[in-house]
Amino acid sequence: MSVADRLKELDITLPPLPGPAGNYVPAVRTGNLLYLSGKGPGDVKGKVGQNMTTEEAYKHARTVGLVLLAVMQDELGSLDKVKRIVKVLGMVNSAPDFGEQPKVINGCSDLFVEVLGDKGRHARSAVGMGALPSGIPVEIEVIVEVEG
Repeated sequence: MSVADRLKELDITLPPLPGPAGNYVPAVRTGNLLYLSGKGPGDVKGKVGQNMTTEEAYKHARTVGLVLLAVMQDELGSLDKVKRIVKVLGMVNSAPDFGEQPKVINGCSDLFVEVLGDKGRHARSAVGMGALPSGIPVEIEVIVEVEG
């Protein structure tokens, strides 16, 4: 089954690509690796553990995962060219005593496995940050192995 068929089966529509918020490109390919710039959930603001729950932030991380899939599709022409999600770096705008960053970033990780199966399983870091650009609750970047 193609990834496009899997998305249809799951009733998932990828969002339009957001424009860069600075002087950078959405992705850079070198050899068989595709490095995706960090993405956030749009205009959502919040500090997890202060004015946003873990569950709300999980949903925002899933939204970011959809944006990252859209970037992959745009760069590769087809998500079928993804050989494997290699590494995810999830950054969570966290209250000082918040410690559930892995549960938040599972929103993205769970989506990748749901859509890509074993190709979506990856190494990962989920870290807390004192602040993120524009007050967003999560920012996620990804390294992807792609077909030559």
